[in-house]
Parts: sequence; structure tokens; C-alpha cells
Amino acid sequence: MEGLTGTLALSVFTAVLGSLEFGYNIGVINAPQKIIERDYNATWVHRYGEPIPSGTLTTLWSLSVAIFSIGGMLSSFCVGFVSEWLGRRKAMLINNMLAFIGGSLMGMAKLCRSFEMMILGRFIIGAYCGLASGLTPMYVGEIAPTSLRGALGTLHQLAIVSGILIAQILGLESLLGSPELWPVLMGLTVVPTVLQMGLLPFCPESPRFLYIVRCQEHHAKSGLRRLTGRQEVGDMLAEMKEEKRRMDMERKVSIPELFRSSLYRQPIIISILLQLSQQLSGVNAVFYYSTDIFTKAGVQSPVYATIGAGVVNCAFTVVSLFLIERMGRRTLHMLGLGGMCICALIMTTALALLDSVPWMSYVSMLAIFGFVAFFEVGPGPIPWFFVAELFSQGPRPAAMAVAGFSNWTANFIIGMCFQYVADLCGPYVFLIFAALLLFFLIFTFFRVPETRGKTFDQIAANFHQHSPGGMMDMDMDMDMDTDKPSTELDYLGEESNN
Repeated sequence: MEGLTGTLALSVFTAVLGSLEFGYNIGVINAPQKIIERDYNATWVHRYGEPIPSGTLTTLWSLSVAIFSIGGMLSSFCVGFVSEWLGRRKAMLINNMLAFIGGSLMGMAKLCRSFEMMILGRFIIGAYCGLASGLTPMYVGEIAPTSLRGALGTLHQLAIVSGILIAQILGLESLLGSPELWPVLMGLTVVPTVLQMGLLPFCPESPRFLYIVRCQEHHAKSGLRRLTGRQEVGDMLAEMKEEKRRMDMERKVSIPELFRSSLYRQPIIISILLQLSQQLSGVNAVFYYSTDIFTKAGVQSPVYATIGAGVVNCAFTVVSLFLIERMGRRTLHMLGLGGMCICALIMTTALALLDSVPWMSYVSMLAIFGFVAFFEVGPGPIPWFFVAELFSQGPRPAAMAVAGFSNWTANFIIGMCFQYVADLCGPYVFLIFAALLLFFLIFTFFRVPETRGKTFDQIAANFHQHSPGGMMDMDMDMDMDTDKPSTELDYLGEESNN
């Protein structure tokens, strides 16, 4: 961990508090579902003097869950604008107001007998998480030294899964998942908010943002000295000067230009598909099935087995943290995708044979734990910070916005559609995920570059170079047809050759 100073550690810890809150709000809504539904019914009886219709209750609960993703979808598209307008640190600071408002509304919903407050609170906290999911990896990626960028970037995902695990544990009925205390469970989301607001003033703004975007060399030097603990930071400043020189030669990059420009088209498509590989991997579906599988396996308290899966989630995120700079991003992502694909096939077989072969339930359990473990080795943490590595300072905010929006949209689609697909396909639903995982594995092998140990400028420059066939030269030795670009993913088209 050479290069990890106290200020850098404090800054990263403070930033990933937003990721912790993101994870907490993903997991907090599941455990107390039946209890909250009873309170919705009590509110309806208080207002109208009769029990709530079953269809209305289902609609209200579905809205309470899904509106979180809608808030995230909308706000994630604003990451680029907000981070450029306010700066990375100030944007995170002001974003906490959304978390405070959302947490307060959810915590007060029972007292005020208002399910509208609960739904609105979920929407606002979703908007907070949408911004946090872009701002946190952007800030951490920009302040981290090249040698630690992967390891520190993984902390975003570690904080998310830790938040989910904390929510699962606190949601136990013996703790805060009771009829009286569930408002406290929902309102606890303000605790990381208050802590982050207290610590952010002691953290430096991203020196890259200060120098490249705001042209404040003095403040950038000061931030670099605090983050590195060194008085001489000329080499780092030189790297940023070169990046700024290249950026000044380009027009300001908007979201539409990411797709129109041949220079950015390939990295933005890679970024989108990496985000889709995370959400369409089926990991949420596995958690959906896990309680039922654990029940059939004879586990007396399946909720504790599900928490066990959460522990595996956290443990293998830590494993990824130590492997990311040794094995590289691309290798780990492929390892994770391949392992998940195999586990999905094993799970499908075990679920199909569950009724006729009782011991297959234990195979299912092992497949679930393996699936979750492989997810956290690659597809879980890597897409979040990989996007920040693929783009230089100019297009990075717009790229983070597009990637975040893709992630949240896929999350929303899975949440809305999986139930219907699972009812239609039964245990064979995981064959769909196995096929998707295989596609993402092949795409990663042929199109995704390795970024380990490279500066932002080197990574961006590699997309600007090309071999005779128009393929990017990113440490891949592949013989391809050199007559013309073969797909839309080729980073240079006829437009750039003219």
C-alpha cells in the first residue's frame, strides 16, 4: 500500500460513506416488507374505515420498491453536469441534503400515517444514490495514485455490499425489523449522511478537477501535497498538464458526442456493456431465489442463510481488492463472468432436479455462494471504477452519467420484469443469465482493454491509436481482417480517416 497517506485514506473513506448508504437503501426495504404492508393497511383503515384492497396494497408496495430505481435513473444522468458545476467534493456534500430529506421522510412515515411520505422518501433517497453511484468512483479514481487506483476503486463496491449486509442484519425482527422499530431502521440512513457531511470539509477537492477544469494550479498543487504527503509533486502535475493539453485541443464533450465521435464511441459502448454485465448477470435473481432454496434445503432460519450469502458478498469483495492490482481488471472480470456462468448452469440443473433428488438442494446452496463470490471478484466492483479509467478528464463526467444511467435502467428492468420471467421459465430462468454471462465474457475477451498500471492519459491515448485494421492496440495480439472496421465497436470509422 505504498502511497497511501492519512489524508488519502480519510478522503476515500469519506467518499465511500455514500456507497455504504447506497447499499443500505438497497437492502433495507426487503426484511420488513410484511410489517410495512400492515402499516399501509392500518393507514388505509384510519382514512377510509375499511381494509386496503389487495391490488392497491400490491401497487403501493411495488411503487415503494421500484421508485428507488426511478430516482436513481433520473439523477444519475445529472452526474456530469453536477460534478462539473459544483466540483466533486461540493457535489457530494450537497447531495447529502437529498439523503437527509429522504431518510427523514421514511423515518416519519409511520408517525404521520402517510405511505405517501414513505414512497416520496424512497424516490428522494434513490436520487441521492444515483448521484452517489457516479460521484464516489469519479472522486476516488481522480485522487488515487495510479498504483492504488484499482484497489481503492474496489472500495466503492465493498461499501455497497457492506451496506446491504448491515441492512439485512439490522432488519432482523429481533433487532429493528419489528412493528415498532422499522421507522428507526428506515431513518438510520441519515447516520452516514451526517458523518460524511462532517468529514468532507477536511478532504481536499480532486486536484485533477482543480487543475484541468478550473485551471487552479496552486490549489491543485496543495491538494496533491496533502494527498501524497510529498512536497515535490511536479511529476504528477506534469501528467495533468499533458492531459489538460490534450483536452484543450478537443471540443467540450457532451453526452450525444460520446456516441457521435469515433474517438469516444468504443470506450462508451464498452462502459455501457460493463454496466449491463453487472446488472444482467442475474445476481439479484439469485438473491430472490435464495430464501426459497435455503428453505427447501432444510435450513430452519433461511433469513440467516441469506445473511450468510451477504457475508460471502463482502468477503470476496475484499479478495477482489487485493487481486485487482495483481491480476488486472480485464482478467478478474473475465474470471468472474466465467465462474458465474458455470454456477448458473449448476444452479439450473440443481433446481430442476430438486424434487426428485433431495440432496440437490445443497448443491443449489453451494452454487448460490459460488455465484455471489464470482460476482464480487469481477462484475461487482470493476464496472464502477473502470469507466472513470477509460476516459480522460474532458469526457469523463458525461461518460459516468451515461454509464450510471445504463446501470440504473438495467436494475429497474430486472426489478420489474424478473418476477414474470421467473414465473414463465421456472428454474430454467438461469439459462437466460448463463447465456448473457457467456456473451459478456466473449465481449470482454475481444473488446475490453487492460488498464492496470496505466495513467489516464495513456489509457485515453491507446483508444486514439489504431492498428491497420482499425482495432485498438490495448495489449491484445489478435489477427483481424485489416480491410475495414468490422463492427460499430471499432474505435475509428471512416469519419476519422477522412
